[in-house]
Amino acid sequence: MAGQSRFDELERLLPQVSKPVQYLGGELNSQHKDWNCGGYVTTPGGDLAEATVRWALMYPDAYEVGLPNQGLMILYEVLNERPDVLAERAYAVWPDLAAQLRASGLPQLTVDGHRAISGFDVLGVSFSTELNYTNLLEALDLSGIPLRAAARGEDDPIVLAGGHASFNPEPVAAFLDAVIIGDGEEAVLLASDVIAAWKADGRPGGRTGLLTRLAVGAGVYVPAFYEVSYAADGRIAAIGLTAEAAAAGVPPRVGKHTVTDLDQWPYPKAPIVPIAETVHERMSVEIFRGCTRGCRFCQAGMITRPVRERSITGIGEMVERGLAATGYEEVGLLSLSSADHSEITGIARGLADRYEGTSTSLSLPSTRVDAFNIELANELSRNGRRSGLTFAPEGGSERMRRVINKTVSEDDLIRTVTAAYAAGWRQVKLYFMCGLPTETDEDVLGIAGLAARVIAAGREASGARDIRCTVSIGAFVPKPHTPFQWAAQLGPDEVDARLRRLRDAIRADRRYGRSIGFRYHDGRPGQIEGLLSRGDRRVGEIIEAVWRDGGRFDGWNEHFSYERWARQAQAVLEEMNEARGWQLSLDWYTTRERTEDEVLPWDHIDSGLDKEWLWEDWQDALDGIERDDCRWTPCTDCGVCPALGTGIEIGPTGGTLLPLTVLRREDVALAGPAAAAPWCRPAAS
Repeated sequence: MAGQSRFDELERLLPQVSKPVQYLGGELNSQHKDWNCGGYVTTPGGDLAEATVRWALMYPDAYEVGLPNQGLMILYEVLNERPDVLAERAYAVWPDLAAQLRASGLPQLTVDGHRAISGFDVLGVSFSTELNYTNLLEALDLSGIPLRAAARGEDDPIVLAGGHASFNPEPVAAFLDAVIIGDGEEAVLLASDVIAAWKADGRPGGRTGLLTRLAVGAGVYVPAFYEVSYAADGRIAAIGLTAEAAAAGVPPRVGKHTVTDLDQWPYPKAPIVPIAETVHERMSVEIFRGCTRGCRFCQAGMITRPVRERSITGIGEMVERGLAATGYEEVGLLSLSSADHSEITGIARGLADRYEGTSTSLSLPSTRVDAFNIELANELSRNGRRSGLTFAPEGGSERMRRVINKTVSEDDLIRTVTAAYAAGWRQVKLYFMCGLPTETDEDVLGIAGLAARVIAAGREASGARDIRCTVSIGAFVPKPHTPFQWAAQLGPDEVDARLRRLRDAIRADRRYGRSIGFRYHDGRPGQIEGLLSRGDRRVGEIIEAVWRDGGRFDGWNEHFSYERWARQAQAVLEEMNEARGWQLSLDWYTTRERTEDEVLPWDHIDSGLDKEWLWEDWQDALDGIERDDCRWTPCTDCGVCPALGTGIEIGPTGGTLLPLTVLRREDVALAGPAAAAPWCRPAAS
C-alpha cells in the first residue's frame, strides 16, 4: 500500500549493515506527517482525487554528508509548512544496505516515514557535485523507478533535480523529468501548486500534461521538451524545442529562480539534529546569498548573483531560534564570502555579546584576505576556542591571481597573517588550485615561496617558532556559466607532476619546510568531474555504463575508480564514433579549449549572465586584466540584474542586536525546555 511504513521490514536488515543508525530517522526537529494530510477533492468529472502533494527529498550522498546540507533542510521545512504538502528525506544508502535491499526485495525507503520512494509524487534530488550522478541511478534502481525518464509511467514519481550542479543538467538529462534552476524556496511551492491543480483537474494529459504545466506555469526545465542536433565533428549544432513543446508555449530558454528578500525566508527555523555523526555538527545561518567578487573559476559566485543580504536583526532572530530548537553550541555564519557582509562586524560583536558567558561559539568559512580584520576574528573567537584561520589565495603568483580575478596581493596576505600571528593565532591554512588557465610550473612553485614568507612573517610577529601553515591544493575544474567555461582543463598527469614538484620544493626548504603542511588530491577525480561538469547528453551513456559496472559514491576516495570511468568512457565513445564518424574522447570533453562560436550544452539554461560578457571576461583573464566588485563600483553589465528584474540588495540597515542579559544555568533549567538554549533573554527595558 502506498504511504505505508515498511520499517519492520527494514529493521530486520539493519543488524547486517554498518552504521544502521543512519537509516532510523526520528531526529530532533524531523517531521512525520499523515500520508493524506491534504485530504481529497472532487475532480471536474466527479471523481475523488487526492489533494496531498508528496515530495521525497534526496541528497544523493551518505547521511553523514547529506543531513547538514542547508538546501535540503530548507526545502524540507518550506514544504512541510504547507498543510496539503508532505515532504520526507532520503539519502544514498551504503553498498552493504543496497545489497540487502536487493536480496530481500525491499525498495529504498525515506528516512522519516520509511515509505517507499516510488509512492511519492516527486523525487527531488539536490546535486551539489556532479560526482553524485551515479548515486542517482542507484537510488532509482533501488526504488523500482525506471532509470530513464522516457520509460516512466503516470504512477512513477516526477524525478526533479536542483542544486548548483543542475545548472548543466545535460549529462543526466535522460534520467531526469524536470529541473529547477536556481533558488528553490519559492519554486518548490509553485511546483506543488501546479501538481495539486493537475490532480484536482483529474490528471489531464497524464505525465506529459503535468510536465507541460510545470514547464509553462512553474518555470521548470523539462529535458524531454528540447532536442539536440550535432555537427559532423561531434560538436553541438543546435538546441531547440520539440514542435509539440513549442506549440504548448514552453520557453526556448529556461531562466533561474531567484529569491530576493531573504528575511522573508528565515529557514531553517528548526534545523534537524542528527542521531549519527555528520561532517558538520553546528547550527548554520546563511547571512547572504550571491557574490560579485568575480572570481572567474567560481561557478557558485556567478550563478547566485545578485548579492542579497539578510539583515542583522533577521540573522539574530534566526540564531536565537535555531539554538533554542537544537541545543547546538556552534553557529556557522555561512555565505560564499561571509566577511563581505556589510554589517559583519556588528553581527559578530552583537552575537558575541549576546552569548558571552555561554558555551556558544561563532565561526566563518574560509575568509578572503582583504575582508579579514583582527577585530572581527577576536569577536568570532571570544566565546570559543581560537582555532586556525583559513584563507584562499587560490593562485600561487601575482600573475595567476590577476588571471583568476582574485584581487589580493602577496603583500595583502602577509600583512593579514602577520596581524593574526601577532594577535595570538598559531595556525593558518591556505587553499590553492592547480591547473588554472595559463598556469606554468613557476606559478605553482610560487606557492612554496609564499608559504615560506607566511612562516617567516609569523615567526617575526609572534616571536615564536611553533606556528604552522598548511597548504591545501586541488585540481582546477572548468565550470559552466563562468568565464572559464571555454578553458582547456589540465590533464591529470600534468596536474600530478606539478604537485609533486611543489611537494619536493616545500620539503627541500630546510628553514621553513617542517612548519609547512601539504595536502593535495590527485588530478584524476578532477578530470571525471570535468567530464560531468561540461558534458552533453551523450555523457549520460557513460554515467549509466559506469553505474552498471559498479560505480557508486564517486566523491569518496575509497569508492572512486578512475580506471572504471576511463574504461567505460572509451567503450561508449568509441561506439558513438564508429556510428557517427566523430572523434569524441575523454580528453575531447575535458582538455579541449572551446571556441567563441561553439554551442555549449547549457546555452538554453539562462543563469542571467550574458554570454558575451562571460566571453569578454575570459579574454580579460588571458590578458591578466582584473574586474572590480560591482557592489562598490559601477555596474559591469554582466546582465543578471536586468534579466532577473532585481538588483544588489545590501546594507547596512543601521539595525543592532538588542543587548541581552545572560541568565544563570540553574535559572534556565527552572524556566523549562523552551529556555534551555541559548541561556539568555532580552534585558528588561
